[in-house]
Amino acid sequence: MNSTRLGTPMTANATKVLLLGSGEIGKELTLSFQRLGLEVHAVDRYSNAPAHQSAHFSYIADARDPRQINELIEKIQPDFIVPEIETVAAESLARAEEEGSAVVVPTARACELSLSREGIRRVASEELGLPTTAYRFASSAAEVGAAGDELGYPCVVKPAMSTSGRGHTLLKGPEGVEQAWQEAYQPDSPNPQVTVERFVDFDYEVTILAVRSIDPATGEMATWFCEPIGRKHSHGRLVEFWQPALMSDGAMDNARSMAARITNAMGGLGVYGVELFVSGDEVYFSSVSPRPHDTGTLTTSTQRFSEFDLHARAILGMPIDVTLVSPGASRFVYASDFTETVSFGGIAEALAIPETDVRLFGKPKAYPGRRMGIVTCTADTIAEARARAEEAAAAITVQA
Repeated sequence: MNSTRLGTPMTANATKVLLLGSGEIGKELTLSFQRLGLEVHAVDRYSNAPAHQSAHFSYIADARDPRQINELIEKIQPDFIVPEIETVAAESLARAEEEGSAVVVPTARACELSLSREGIRRVASEELGLPTTAYRFASSAAEVGAAGDELGYPCVVKPAMSTSGRGHTLLKGPEGVEQAWQEAYQPDSPNPQVTVERFVDFDYEVTILAVRSIDPATGEMATWFCEPIGRKHSHGRLVEFWQPALMSDGAMDNARSMAARITNAMGGLGVYGVELFVSGDEVYFSSVSPRPHDTGTLTTSTQRFSEFDLHARAILGMPIDVTLVSPGASRFVYASDFTETVSFGGIAEALAIPETDVRLFGKPKAYPGRRMGIVTCTADTIAEARARAEEAAAAITVQA
């Protein structure tokens, strides 16, 4: 389609987006698409998902089911199909792309590769030769043990699909194999394998947001990089993240080169979140998401245009601006109990902290460890922003 001409929502000439997955990232994407006049059709497996609450149209369907997705594509006739989650019917996306009925963002191949760490790791390590940690894939606790014996302890056990740190275990010896398998194993996943990686004693980990779009000066494909985002995990949970992450010139060059190579291999237009480990000037590839990244939610406060705005602009081939306007830091608000009647306390206390924003996702149910909201804080320094984010997140409670 001609991206310089956009229709009007709810009319016969609407430019339509079919959003597969309607979580907190989908909600932000919906708002960014709507600001540019696109009509959004949001899909998720449960009713009243976050993006359902803001999209023009919402549907309850399983994005993994080719029949259901094919029916929606035929019914909606979208101009763009934008997955917000990894678990999508890759064959349906490939069919739409081959028929030319819709633009799959970023590409059907990228979405298929993101279904498992195995596909992405093999592209990164075997096809591109990117430095990665040594790894094996396992389909049982016994295979996890064998991989640990081969790679050496300690090692890290992860779900085969990207889970932003959930289900990760530092396996220190054979005695922890069964528990590590249980933590990482996802029986409902399209790929129920787990990944076993040799432990790297890295200095820090970062996310590089790579934005692929058309350079208006040349009319050619180009890649822009947001300032790196530092992140910290603890006990399999993403604890905090901040921007910019301080990197040496050598590490920055290596990180951006690596991000460019992996995203060029996956192709298409849009934002990619590339996860890397950094040790000195050395950089190791960890994973890549062909969509806005959870840590990139911070950019709603730190950048002139958020990663969600950039994703919308990129897939339309519009000008890109990755300007950082302020240092900042974020923390998620997690639930600690099960409840079907969610309410929150401490919002006013959190917002009383200078330069603090609170966004509640609107998820209708809570369970231990579920992300229910986020605080983002800006400041003159990263240290001050991180302190503010810690205080603000601690002030908020998730209640029944």
